[in-house]
Amino acid sequence: MKKEHVLHCQFSAWYPLFRSLTIKREDPPTHSQPDSDDEAEEIQWSDDENTATLTAPEFPEFTTKVQEAINSLGGSVFPKLNWSAPRDAYWIAMNSSLKCRTLSDIFLLFKSSDFITRDFTQPFIHCTDDTPDPCMEYELVLRKWCELIPGAEFRCFVKENKLIGISQRDYTQYYDHISKQKEEICRCIQDFFKKYIQYKFLDEDFVFDVYQDSRGKVWLIDFNPFGEVTDSLLFTWEELISGKNLKADISEGDALEQDSPAFRCTNSEVTVQPSPYLSYRLPKDFVDLSTGEDAHKLIDFLKLKRNQQEDD
Repeated sequence: MKKEHVLHCQFSAWYPLFRSLTIKREDPPTHSQPDSDDEAEEIQWSDDENTATLTAPEFPEFTTKVQEAINSLGGSVFPKLNWSAPRDAYWIAMNSSLKCRTLSDIFLLFKSSDFITRDFTQPFIHCTDDTPDPCMEYELVLRKWCELIPGAEFRCFVKENKLIGISQRDYTQYYDHISKQKEEICRCIQDFFKKYIQYKFLDEDFVFDVYQDSRGKVWLIDFNPFGEVTDSLLFTWEELISGKNLKADISEGDALEQDSPAFRCTNSEVTVQPSPYLSYRLPKDFVDLSTGEDAHKLIDFLKLKRNQQEDD
């Protein structure tokens, strides 16, 4: 995966090419500054002895234009940056959702999201080329809010312009209709890919997300780079890159062609898992201890437990 592949998956890079296939968006301004220092609101933080005055910046023009964009999309939007949406921060919102009605709703999600932080600080983290990072212009993307059923979302993996794999997006849950209709779902997505996506995207290797509505129509949701920065869901990146173990996943029936992509879904309620976003509700120290990712914290914790046992 190279940096240019990541850049091609920015929303502004692919949306003009596939506008008719996806959910509507609006373009609020990307930058804004307060007109003067006098317009900034002063907030006083005080104790018994000292009083400090801090100035909270305001962006009235930016706020107005963002609200106008939200209103033009029906009053509720799904926000994201160039690549990521704050899916890991949904729990902090009052409605436990990414549905935003004001700029304050968006700010709350963005500042609470590790995904958004990664967009700002490490957008090219898994890229193999050692060229200097390109100069980035960050975008606030507002998309019309739609009530999407998680069981109708799918992630598709494309290598050398060939659709090689399709995974249930919400893989932590079991959906009976997916297991029963997987051949039809796979065929619809494959037809959509061949008609609208294949050879039209900017790269040969990429990942795209789709949604199949109740009428069977397939909608494009997003594009992602073909690499470790993108969640492989029910596949592994070793399988996707090497192509091994993919053909074995083709349906048992004769309805699918031999060049059909591997299709994976959660096949029973026994394999249901907790949401991967739940860990983002916990302090990072707790997560590191539970996963063993930070050996030093684990050692310190074990030393603390040993000392407590010795004291007892």
